[in-house]
Amino acid sequence: MPPAIPAPGPAPEDPTAPSPTPSPAPVASRSRHPELVMPVLAFCGMVVAVMQTLVVPLLPHVPDLTGASPGAAGWLVTITLLTGAVFTPVLGRVGDMYGKRRVLLASLGVLSVGSVLCAVSSDIGVLITGRALQGAALAVIPLGISIIRDELPAERVLPAIALMSSTLGIGAAIGLPVAAVVMENFDWHTMFWASAALGLLDLLLVLWIVPESPVRSPGRFDLPGTLGLTATLVGLLLAITQGSDWGWTSPRTIGLLGASVVVGLLWGWFELRTVSPMVDLRVSARPAVLLTNVAALLIGFAFYANSLVTGQMVQEPTSTGYGLGASIVVSGLCLLPGGLAMVALSPVSARISAAYGPRTALALAAVVMAVGYVVRFFTSHSLWLIVAGATVVSSGTAIAYSALPALVMRAVPVGETAAANGLNTLMRSVGQACCSAVVAAVLAHVTFVAGGRTAPTLHAYLLIFLIAGGTALAALVATLFLPSDRPSDRPSHRVRGGRGPLRGRAGGTVTVSASVTAAPESA
Repeated sequence: MPPAIPAPGPAPEDPTAPSPTPSPAPVASRSRHPELVMPVLAFCGMVVAVMQTLVVPLLPHVPDLTGASPGAAGWLVTITLLTGAVFTPVLGRVGDMYGKRRVLLASLGVLSVGSVLCAVSSDIGVLITGRALQGAALAVIPLGISIIRDELPAERVLPAIALMSSTLGIGAAIGLPVAAVVMENFDWHTMFWASAALGLLDLLLVLWIVPESPVRSPGRFDLPGTLGLTATLVGLLLAITQGSDWGWTSPRTIGLLGASVVVGLLWGWFELRTVSPMVDLRVSARPAVLLTNVAALLIGFAFYANSLVTGQMVQEPTSTGYGLGASIVVSGLCLLPGGLAMVALSPVSARISAAYGPRTALALAAVVMAVGYVVRFFTSHSLWLIVAGATVVSSGTAIAYSALPALVMRAVPVGETAAANGLNTLMRSVGQACCSAVVAAVLAHVTFVAGGRTAPTLHAYLLIFLIAGGTALAALVATLFLPSDRPSDRPSHRVRGGRGPLRGRAGGTVTVSASVTAAPESA
């Protein structure tokens, strides 16, 4: 008699198969005033972003005001770039592990202390120290984005992160004219006292309004990874920002670049082998994350060229044949319409991302930025046309900066949101540093004598517009290689933290964010 065939039972679960994504659960905010969480975080981001450009109108006067050399004065900008680049991903990771609100408050406290140091002293060493502390507060923006993801209902997440991310450009555009007005009418220390007051106000508002997120990333803090990342970034950014002064072939520049490459390779080797890395390189190497960060670097380059050259171009004397001889205040106001356009367009970008996907929004942004530089290339003799071209570039930047965090968040685990957005913000900063070096090199070498002084030629500015427009098109190419925005192409994955129940591999319950689909925890 043949053996009995057992009745078929349920098929064993494939541990590699994706689990279904649950319907987003409504978020019950822990804030006493949930309607104020987004405005408070956006205000924090704008204040921090203003710090990045606050001293630009002051730089030509720093040697006379402090007795410092022009090279030392330039460090008032360079040091904020360095500390912002280092502390943004580091504090993002710390926030994911130990509490985003806690780290946000610490960042705002550091900003206030740095502002007070600058306000009470005219010593260049103290000013550089204060500016270093101000730059470290740039981590406020990725921390705010992560809090938004944890706290707000799904339907409000995209508009909120669009505005929060855009504050980086909005604050930069507003900071220049505000600082110029203060320089013209008040003692220069006044703008640092105002910065300290705004930082303290931000800190009090966060204490009152913003709740602590319960979402945590497990593991131990990766101190060796943090030191390796710091050494790599400092070496790289120092070489980029100071290369034009030191000489691109000088031993110091080449030595720093070589050392940053060697340390970076050793850091990457260590991060791939540690249990709780500072940066999850396996997640960062996925096309959805890697190409988004490449696009962020290129967008940062294209955006910063607009900010760097607009004011200087309109301030060039009329003896150059193209300059308008504008004042510091007028040159700063040229960027203000772009800042206002960024405020207006951040919700528009969110709607585009919601309707067509953030990949489509980022591609559109890159095209708009390239078109803006085409306008700038052909309209460099009229003030209102210069303003129009600069505003078009800023409009594209608003859409791009709004779409980038949405792309990041749909590709990383919930518990790594702040760290991943910190890395993306870092890539924008690296792009800005590269842009600053390129602009300085072009304006210093493509010159002629006009009115008894050496000045950049019009072709120098046109060459910068071509380079920046080409960089925007390169960002478009990177964007087109990103995974499709179609929902059917987005896999569902398990994650730790967040809000909706989902069965994990071992049968335990894990959760997903209500706002975006997240990537798996392991590569």
